Amino acid sequence: MTRTQATAEIFWTAFQVLPSKEKLAVLKRILKDKELRQTVIDLSGVKNHRAERARTPRKYLTARELLNSDLIGMWQDRTDIGDSAAYARQLREQAQNRMLK
Repeated sequence: MTRTQATAEIFWTAFQVLPSKEKLAVLKRILKDKELRQTVIDLSGVKNHRAERARTPRKYLTARELLNSDLIGMWQDRTDIGDSAAYARQLREQAQNRMLK
């Protein structure tokens, strides 16, 4: 193991034992730093994934295909969901809040 790898291992171990709030604080701090954020993005391959998705043609459903699909009415038999429109709205809000954090 190289010195750099050993140092990385020490920091990784320290990060892993942090409580969730502290882990989140460290990650937020990394993302605030433009250079570190770009390094994380570069290492993650996010740009390549986005570019690959952009090249893949998307098939959109027509109104008739949508009506005949299993999407319409998929929640009708769920007993744990009272108002499906309110439930869908709540899911959208949760997803948007996750993206903003």
